[in-house]
Amino acid sequence: MATKTNYEKNGQKYYRVTASIGRDSSGKLIRKEFYGKSKKEAELKRDEYIDGIKNGLNSNFKDVTLGKLIYTWLFEVVRVSSNIKPSTFERYEGIYRNYIKDSEIYSLKLNNLKSINLQRYYNNLYSIGKSSNVIKNLNKLLKTFFNYAVNEGYMIKNLCAGKNIVIPGESTVIKEEIIPFTDDEIKSIKKALEKNRLKALILLDLGTGLRRGELLALKWRNVDINNCELVVKETLKRVTIINEDGSRTVETLTHAPKTKHSYRSVPIPSNLIPILKEQQRIQKLDKLKSGDSYISNDYVFTTEIGNHIDERNLTRSYKRILEKADVKYRKFHNLRHTYATKLFQRNVPLKTVQVLLGHSDINLTANIYTHVIPKEKSNAVDKLNDLFM
Repeated sequence: MATKTNYEKNGQKYYRVTASIGRDSSGKLIRKEFYGKSKKEAELKRDEYIDGIKNGLNSNFKDVTLGKLIYTWLFEVVRVSSNIKPSTFERYEGIYRNYIKDSEIYSLKLNNLKSINLQRYYNNLYSIGKSSNVIKNLNKLLKTFFNYAVNEGYMIKNLCAGKNIVIPGESTVIKEEIIPFTDDEIKSIKKALEKNRLKALILLDLGTGLRRGELLALKWRNVDINNCELVVKETLKRVTIINEDGSRTVETLTHAPKTKHSYRSVPIPSNLIPILKEQQRIQKLDKLKSGDSYISNDYVFTTEIGNHIDERNLTRSYKRILEKADVKYRKFHNLRHTYATKLFQRNVPLKTVQVLLGHSDINLTANIYTHVIPKEKSNAVDKLNDLFM
C-alpha cells in the first residue's frame, strides 16, 4: 500500500501538517509547517516541536548548532561581562578555538546532542594524547555554556551536569610534587641576590608567600613599614585581549585578586623591613637618574624608569639568579610553596596558613601541602611518648 502524501517539492512527495505556534507583534497567528515521509512522521515532528516550546525551549532551538551558539555566547555575552577577567576570557577563547571550532562536535544540533556525543569526543581526545586536565577544562567550559543554553531555552538540561560525563584517565593524573627550597638553598639564593634589583622582590616572596601577580601589582600605599604589614588588593597579569573582530592585542593589566579570600593582610617579617627601605632608596636614585622620563606609579617593584616589571622578564631574571646560586631550577611559584612549608615546619596552624596564602578553602591548603602535614602529625604523636615510659 502506497504511503499517502499531500505535498510535493522538487519532485519529492511529503506529508505536510501545520500548527499555530503563537502570534506576532500585530497579533496575527504564526503558523509553522512540518514535513515527513508520512502523516505520522510529520505529526511527530510537530508534536516534538510544540512540546519543546511548552518545556521552555527557544522557538528556533531545532536549528541551532553547538559551535555557532557557543561562539555567540563567548563573544557577545562572556566577553562583555564585567564579571569575567580578560585572562579568563583568553582561556575560554583558547579552549573554543582549539577544541570546539573545526571539531567533530561543532556542527551538532543542540536538540540532538546527547552526553554520549561528548563522551566519545573526550575519549577521542584522550586517545590522541590530550591530557585529562585539558579535557576537564573543556568540560568545565561546556558545562558553563550549557547553563546559558538551558536558561535561554535552547536545551532542556545541562549534559555536563551530574555524573553523565566521565573524564578519561582522570584517576591516573599524578599530582606534581612540591619541592620547596631548603635552608641551604635559600642561603645560596640570598648570596646570589646581593646587588641584584630583584633582591627585595624575591626575599619578600619568601617572607610573605604572595603570588607572582600580587607581588608585581603591590604598591607602596598598601605597605605599612612601621607596622610590618602589607595588604593584597590587586594582581598584575599579561593577557591577550581578544577584540570583537577577532584581532588580538597584548596588554599588562591590574585587576581584582583571584578570589575574595585573596584580599588579605599579610605580616612582613621584621628582618625584611631594612630591605624594603633599601628598595625605596633604589627607586629614589632611579628617579633622579631618569628625570622627567621616570614613570611615577607607586609600584614597589619597578624597572629603572619606574615602569612595572614584565612577568616574562621576571621569570628570565629569576632563572639566572638560580643558576648563579647553583640551585636546581624550580618554578617561581615554589617561593610561595617554600613560605607555606616553612610555616608548617614552625607549627603554624593550618587555618592560619590558609588565611595567609589567601586560599578560599582550608581543604585546598591541606591537599597542596600533604607532603608537610603528615610529618607534623608524626611530631605531634611523638609528644605522647611519655605516656608509655
